[in-house]
Amino acid sequence: MKNSVFFFLTIITLGCFNLHAQSENYAKFYNKGNKLSDNNFEQAEKNFRIAINDSLSDLKASFNLSNKYYSEGLYDEAISRQIEATKLAKDNSEKHRTFHNLGNALMKKKLCSEAVLAYKNALRNNPSDDETRYNLALAKKCEEEQQQNKDDQQDKDDENKDDQQDKDDENKDDQQDKDDKNKEDQQDKDDKNKEDQKDKDDKNKEDQKDKDDKNKDNNSEQPKDNKNQQSKLSPQQIKNLLKAMENAEKKVQAKVNDKKQKGTKVVSEKDW
Repeated sequence: MKNSVFFFLTIITLGCFNLHAQSENYAKFYNKGNKLSDNNFEQAEKNFRIAINDSLSDLKASFNLSNKYYSEGLYDEAISRQIEATKLAKDNSEKHRTFHNLGNALMKKKLCSEAVLAYKNALRNNPSDDETRYNLALAKKCEEEQQQNKDDQQDKDDENKDDQQDKDDENKDDQQDKDDKNKEDQQDKDDKNKEDQKDKDDKNKEDQKDKDDKNKDNNSEQPKDNKNQQSKLSPQQIKNLLKAMENAEKKVQAKVNDKKQKGTKVVSEKDW
């Protein structure tokens, strides 16, 4: 029993010692960060980060670092650290200040709808803060303008989309008409080429028939021509032929004359 009590007391003592050491480190780096925040941003940021890591239950380091980021124009970092601070805030005062500053950082980023929510949370914890109420009115106006711009842009996008659709449909119709015309022109061209080819084939066929008929006529006249060719004699041949005929005539005449000269054979008297 005594041993158990001694062990429990030891754990409590060590815990208190660690908490005290943590508190000293946190205060040391937190105070150093505050001291350097006006003159040396990098060193102030470094000390605030150490303090935040040393004690995750205290919002002051996160809150002050967020404010320093804000003053340096680093609004994304300011928003991130201020969100940490809102989570660590314990009472209404801390919650009011952290949400108020968060709204300010969000407005710098033109995140108006988010800023409206931050300012509303700040007013829930301190409804009497006129500055927060004024900032909320500005955030609401900004939100309305953004929504109007969004609606206008949507209308413009829809109109552009409709115009583009109409243009696409018109282009599609024009292309279809063009394709149809090209198809018709090609068909007409093909038909004409086909007709021209047919006429050419018919003419070639007719020319070939005429040529064949002419060759046939020429072939049928060839024997007659040969016969005529055979009947045609040269002048010398004709002369020789006439001379031969003349000689033949002379021989015949000579025989006739010779026969006349000899006279008719006298029949001798009968031997009675």
